[in-house]
Formats: sequence, structure tokens, C-alpha cells
Amino acid sequence: MSKPAPIYQQHEENREFTNKLDFYKDEIKILEGRLGELASKNSKNDILSELEKYQNQLIIQRNNIDKIAHKVKINEDTLEKEIEKNPVAVDHRHVPNHGAEKELVEGFETNFHSLRSDLNRFISKWM
Repeated sequence: MSKPAPIYQQHEENREFTNKLDFYKDEIKILEGRLGELASKNSKNDILSELEKYQNQLIIQRNNIDKIAHKVKINEDTLEKEIEKNPVAVDHRHVPNHGAEKELVEGFETNFHSLRSDLNRFISKWM
């Protein structure tokens, strides 16, 4: 774990993480729609097998979002319990930083951007 950080800062980061994950869930829906459109326009086996690979990757990424969101929620619950224990001077108190959650979100974003780029190239090739 990295050095302690203010509770309010970690709360704001948790909200940011949650918003990002919600955004990526919406992105997945859009990409799934584009894949569905591509599937309806093409029936070649080589295209469909590649398409299925991308559909599976999107399912995996949605599961990853759920796992990361759960960890962020647990961290937020921990912050709330810390506040309930002693609500005085909460703006000045520090707790161990949530570096693991931040790394998970950043790693997810890197992987998702790569997947989205590959998928968009694939769709552009066959549309």
C-alpha cells in the first residue's frame, strides 16, 4: 500500500472509478450492438469465428468491471465505517491509500482501450 491519503480524496477517487466503470459498461453495450450488426450482415465462418472471439472478450471485460466495482465498493464501505467511528475532523484524517483499486482500474482501462481499437479495426474491415 502507498502512503495514507485523506478520506475525502479517496472518496472522490472511488466516485471517479465508479463513473469510469459505468462508462465502460455502456461502451461494451455499444460494441456488442456493432458486433450484432456485423453478424447480421455477414455469414462467412471466418468472420463469425473472429466475431465470437470479440464477443467473448466483451463478456470477460464486463465481468472484470463487476469485480473491480465490487472492490471499489468494499473500499468505499471501509471509508464510511472509518467516518462513522469518528466523524470529527474527517476532512483532515488520513487512511491507508487504495492503491490496489487504482491499479485495477488503470490496468482495465489499458486493456479495454486495446480491445476497443482491435475491435473497431475488425469492424471497419468487414462493414
